[in-house]
Amino acid sequence: MTILSFFCRASRSFNGYPACSKLLVLCTLSSGSLVAYSESQTDVSNTSVKIDEKDCKKRRVVVLGTGWAGISFLKDLDVSTHDVQVISPRNYFAFTPLLPSVTCGTVEARSIVEPVRNIIKKRNGEIQFCEAECIKIDAANKKILCRSTFDNNLVGNEEFSLGYDYLVIAVGAQVNTFNTPGVVENCHFLKEVEDAQKIRRSVIDCFEKAVLPGLSEEERRINLHFVIVGGGPTGVEFAAELHDYVQEDLVNLYPTVKDLVKITVIQSGDHILNMFDERISSFAEQKFSRDGIEVQTGCRVISVSDKEITMKLKSKGEVCSVPHGLVVWSTGVETRPVVKDFMGQIGQGRRRVLATDEWLRVKGCADVYALGDCATINQRKVMEDIATIFKAADKDNSGALTVKEFQDVIDDILERYPQVEHYLKSKHLSDVTDLLKDPEGNARDEVDIEGFKLALSHVDSQMKNLPATAQVAAQQGAYLSKCFNRRQQCEDNPEGPRRFKGSGRHQFHPFRYKHLGQFAPLGGEQAAAELPGDWVSIGHSTQWLWYSVYASKQVSWRTRLLVVSDWTRRFIFGRDSSRI
Repeated sequence: MTILSFFCRASRSFNGYPACSKLLVLCTLSSGSLVAYSESQTDVSNTSVKIDEKDCKKRRVVVLGTGWAGISFLKDLDVSTHDVQVISPRNYFAFTPLLPSVTCGTVEARSIVEPVRNIIKKRNGEIQFCEAECIKIDAANKKILCRSTFDNNLVGNEEFSLGYDYLVIAVGAQVNTFNTPGVVENCHFLKEVEDAQKIRRSVIDCFEKAVLPGLSEEERRINLHFVIVGGGPTGVEFAAELHDYVQEDLVNLYPTVKDLVKITVIQSGDHILNMFDERISSFAEQKFSRDGIEVQTGCRVISVSDKEITMKLKSKGEVCSVPHGLVVWSTGVETRPVVKDFMGQIGQGRRRVLATDEWLRVKGCADVYALGDCATINQRKVMEDIATIFKAADKDNSGALTVKEFQDVIDDILERYPQVEHYLKSKHLSDVTDLLKDPEGNARDEVDIEGFKLALSHVDSQMKNLPATAQVAAQQGAYLSKCFNRRQQCEDNPEGPRRFKGSGRHQFHPFRYKHLGQFAPLGGEQAAAELPGDWVSIGHSTQWLWYSVYASKQVSWRTRLLVVSDWTRRFIFGRDSSRI
């Protein structure tokens, strides 16, 4: 693979939002050669068409949330045929992958946010926005109840309701504390912009407290002990950012306590970054060890107080307590209360997350869609439909399925049940018809229903839930907007796979997630990248690739220029250590 193709593939690691963007990045690789990479994106937005209300009544679409999924849906939606209302407690979109950089002043908070009204104003006012929080979804009556987030001293009603024809739930998720005692009261989270700003102030507070006169050395050490619970991408990136902040800036400003700083990462699993390639996980652990960042794996936190964190060592079963100055909790996400309540209404109360079908429609509720971190796709199993698939393929009703008959329906099977394709790849099978071979690997002219069941009996083992990442949410938003835009056309001419239960075809193609890679910044101007095709890159050159991708994927030219200027300022002047 050439360097240019590597850059092109990596640039798609996040779905972009800008209407049009062109970014030129010059970076020096470890070989000393200069690589110029230019990315251009053109957003072919739908031209707003004036429609006479007498000729066409617009259907109301209510969108909950302005995160990756919600904004991705809105930016591509044809508003000429929809009356769109957006409800969100925050009036901006935040580029969340850069939140760890905000905690240490590498990037300013305002540089990664774009006001929602700036994004929707190009629609000439056809998208309405309300800064409020949805507190209840009334699926039976197709209404939502909302509450404003403003101070109580302002006049007007705090609560209001809205009706909808279609509801798009994209409210994201909240931090999962696993009901661990003391976490909510004594830990910092890193989920919102406000969280990052709070951490930034607290880090400076720890250093300012440590240099006050009258403290013992042990008290100074405790104040400067920073603990990160969770060894995922967010926790690891924050630990790396904090280490760089301390070593590059704070040790010069607080020289008397520079040797007392300690950073600890606590991970319940056996390795940090365990969702990445093991080469990246191993490199990250080795680099943290060299940098003096302590990584404690196999530890489960059982309580957190304002003075210490208590954890249990899985290998020994021992319980130990460690004093801390600041704890950042980054262990995953859980469903928000409004979604939990809605799940109880529609018969999903026992689930941990809202379930949708492959078209992002909420199961058990008509005209409601859910995408992003608040939902998961409940992929249908092949074995649930194996008899109907066999019957549909056996056109001559002979009771036996020939290879030719199987080939006639295989495209629909692969699209309707993507786990079949994953199974073929995992078994290194070159052709789908290889599934019909006998146990010895010999080709067969035909198989009966029992042989067909046996051939596909292990396919469903390849089913996996999609990760709760910005990349997944953005792709789902873009997919759903295309479905809305093509709804009327596809009602007459369905484009999806055939219905094995019933006649005809599904209206739309089901959602298919395309993993475009992921990054893991590790500090010291080094990063790791994992791209499709088992491509792994680690080092300084990958950090420059990270800069180019994250800058190009900003939501607007304004945020793009602000982020690049923040990086430039940091290189020249260092990070700002003021408590603001």
